[in-house]
Amino acid sequence: MTTEHLAAAGHPRPQLIRDPNWNDLSGPWGFAYDDTDIGRSERWQHSADPFDRTITVPYPPESKLSGINDTGFHPVVWYRREISTALPVGGRRLLLHFGAVDYHATVWVNGQLVGEHEGGHVGFSLDITDALNTSGTQVITVRAEDRPQDSAQPRGKQDWEAEPHVIWYHRTTGIWQPVWLEEVPALRIETLHWTPDLPACRVRCEIKLNDWPSAPHRLEVELRLGTEILASQSARITGRELHLDIAVPALRHGQDLERLLWSPENPHLVDAAVRLNDSEDAPVDHISSYLGLRSIGTRDGRFLLNTKPYFLSFALEQGYWPQSHLAAPAADLRREVELAKELGLNGIRIHQKIEDPRFLYWCDRLGLLVWEEMPSVYEYGTTAVHRVVAEWTAAIERDRSHPSIMAWVPINESWGVPNLAERAEQRHFATGLYHLTKGLDPSRPAISNDGWEITAGDFWGIHDYHQNPDVLRRRYEHDALRRGDLRELWPNLKRLLLDDPQYTGQPVMLTEFGGATFVPAEGENWFGYGTVTSEDEYAEMLSGLIEACVDSGLAGYCFTQLTDTEQETNGLLTEERRPKLPMERMRAILRRSSHVTGH
Repeated sequence: MTTEHLAAAGHPRPQLIRDPNWNDLSGPWGFAYDDTDIGRSERWQHSADPFDRTITVPYPPESKLSGINDTGFHPVVWYRREISTALPVGGRRLLLHFGAVDYHATVWVNGQLVGEHEGGHVGFSLDITDALNTSGTQVITVRAEDRPQDSAQPRGKQDWEAEPHVIWYHRTTGIWQPVWLEEVPALRIETLHWTPDLPACRVRCEIKLNDWPSAPHRLEVELRLGTEILASQSARITGRELHLDIAVPALRHGQDLERLLWSPENPHLVDAAVRLNDSEDAPVDHISSYLGLRSIGTRDGRFLLNTKPYFLSFALEQGYWPQSHLAAPAADLRREVELAKELGLNGIRIHQKIEDPRFLYWCDRLGLLVWEEMPSVYEYGTTAVHRVVAEWTAAIERDRSHPSIMAWVPINESWGVPNLAERAEQRHFATGLYHLTKGLDPSRPAISNDGWEITAGDFWGIHDYHQNPDVLRRRYEHDALRRGDLRELWPNLKRLLLDDPQYTGQPVMLTEFGGATFVPAEGENWFGYGTVTSEDEYAEMLSGLIEACVDSGLAGYCFTQLTDTEQETNGLLTEERRPKLPMERMRAILRRSSHVTGH
């Protein structure tokens, strides 16, 4: 790894690194339950007395690694941490970053309110400089409200019942991603985005500053592949935002692209250095970043990667660990990507979760395609609409520079829009989310509602858990897909298409299928879509289903699922990440699709 990649590997914000020596606030914090919601009226932000427990951040209190391990209903929790930090000098500022706090966070520093944030899956940052004590000892207090019965809250697969049931699992309350401090210049680069444009042999760099500069500044961008400088460009910036198109001459050599382009097989990353200088050319801010040169598209019923047909071999990824729930130990983020690669998969569909940016870094670095999906609400209404739109927008804006992300999915299986076929407003919402997504990022495919009741989409995702490979093969044979004759496939299930979207060559993919589990022990709580009794039967089931997908007119598959999750015991791997067949045997089955990339 290069020095830049080593720094990015552990950084909570790997595509915008200002200083690799960031101040990690993970570890022990004071903790308190506030079941009667009296903390604000009793001003807990001013006292250490209520904090009678210790929690290990960033693990949620429901998990074992947190040290609390209480899965009961506790809708309001509080955190407290004393730190030592001096006041920034020379006009610099101190930012407090939260990777994710589920669901509504209120933050005080030294008893002074510094900000609030709603949304449990995407992070936020607060400038705490003006609340700091001159003594150097600072107290951070966080109140997190996460009500299990709030069905208009984006919660994904977190259960609203006391114990996990069917396909839902334990809740993740409060802080569940890194908390960290960063000292920054007063004027700084706030957001940074990369969009490659391979046909034009360029990369678009989008910069947003935290404030308007008082005088024109100069932005310098350098792109490197190893020691080779691919591009170096500068521009004058007079406002808060700048869109800079950077020519990459090396992309013009059509026979020399493989060493440049990102793919799961060759995940080349380009290092980027971005410098902001003032009107006298003195340095103001310096960012280390990275990007991948690649294109994603669709044509003639196929997904395209770097303009070539590419068959998708995916598994559904819950992003859930038995000891820590949605919050993975840092080392496990890399290992999860490695396991998917070892199985022979070229991608994963993150299900009902916005993943940690550190996980996306390893997908970028090691080469694994990702579908990003919005965690669902369960009740439609104006509150749900506002919440979903706000958090989905934030997720796309945060993650759209990751080369591994190839598709956006704002709704799954009509969750949150249960009357989609009957209610026009729900159809408008689903279709509106598709158009919002494409408005924010037109460079990737998106779908309004994955699984069925599709109102708009660049591809059509179908969930079909039939366990007979011959039935699947007949349902998805080439001619029917090419005609777009998909209504006939679902005579007893929900309609696949709504508002009669026209078939114009969209890829059709089984985005959920399979899902068989070993016959459980008597009395065991389990969930699956079928059962097998032995390793040989499991291998026969898996091989038959994969071959049916490969032999069909489908553009790819997503097997349910990568790992077991609580009682949902239908993973390729157990909860402890052990394969249910010898790894080489399972890999040989799943790699069957690697030979049909151009199919």
